[in-house]
Amino acid sequence: MIAKFMKEYAGWYLLYLLMGIGFLGMFALYHLPFDFILQSLFFTGSLLAIWTVWLFFRFQRKQLMLEEALYEEILDAFHLPSDLAYLQLLAQEKAVAKQEILAYKSRENEWQALIKIWSHQMKVPLAALSLMSQTNQLNQTDVNHQLLRLDNYMANLLNYMKLSNQASDFRFEKVEVKDVIIALVKKYRSQFLQKEMTVEVVGTWQIKSDRKWLSFALSQVIDNAIKYSPNSGTVTIHLDNGVTISDQGIGILPEDIPRLFEEGFTGYNGREHQKASGFGLYLTKRVLTQLGLMIQITSQIDQGTQVRIWQEK
Repeated sequence: MIAKFMKEYAGWYLLYLLMGIGFLGMFALYHLPFDFILQSLFFTGSLLAIWTVWLFFRFQRKQLMLEEALYEEILDAFHLPSDLAYLQLLAQEKAVAKQEILAYKSRENEWQALIKIWSHQMKVPLAALSLMSQTNQLNQTDVNHQLLRLDNYMANLLNYMKLSNQASDFRFEKVEVKDVIIALVKKYRSQFLQKEMTVEVVGTWQIKSDRKWLSFALSQVIDNAIKYSPNSGTVTIHLDNGVTISDQGIGILPEDIPRLFEEGFTGYNGREHQKASGFGLYLTKRVLTQLGLMIQITSQIDQGTQVRIWQEK
């Protein structure tokens, strides 16, 4: 502690020593009596010793407070302008650290909720595949359907991780959206066939975008159109300065529509039919926003849902 004290106040003691030597030199130069200077040095030295003791104990108290992080007591002990500036900086750093901890905990809770939902969803197709295997009823269409569900759930998790970590690898190029749509229709062919649904693709639309991420966003919309449509229904995809995907499904409650893009929101349909995780449309909205695209959903109960995606000019 003494070494720290001397390191901080060494300049003041060096100044006192130099001043004393200077006065001795002047007295010697002018042949003045040394009794006066010695008495002065003794008097000022005594004051310096008393001041040093007081200053040392004050310095020691500050150091102990800092080492023990007694923040409330520091506020009373530190009153110099430099001390107050230091405390203000500490308070700012403390507030920032607190916000970061709260954000981290919030993110951790979101991850736990996501993993819980995701693991529950993964169990369903895995259980279906296990049952097919045990009963020797491995129908190719049903197997493909369950594998597609597993692939979609895995893609959702991986893309959620990428977007959360700001690690998205966007590469913009000219994209013919109709080609992306046709590829997705082929991907979901087994689901269309299983529900005996028809799909119509009309028109063309070319934009500059990222093909992979655009495909992911559109796949979420098409998957929902199939999921909530009745057997023998029709999904219509119209391309004209945008893409509109319409289904003849169960529709969405009016009060649920404003919250569809919130993270983890499932709405009445998702809870009632136990098919939604609440992350599909949330990810879709985030991806489309980063691609510079807009999305709007309109729906009527028992009449269907229309999802329009377009690029603002």
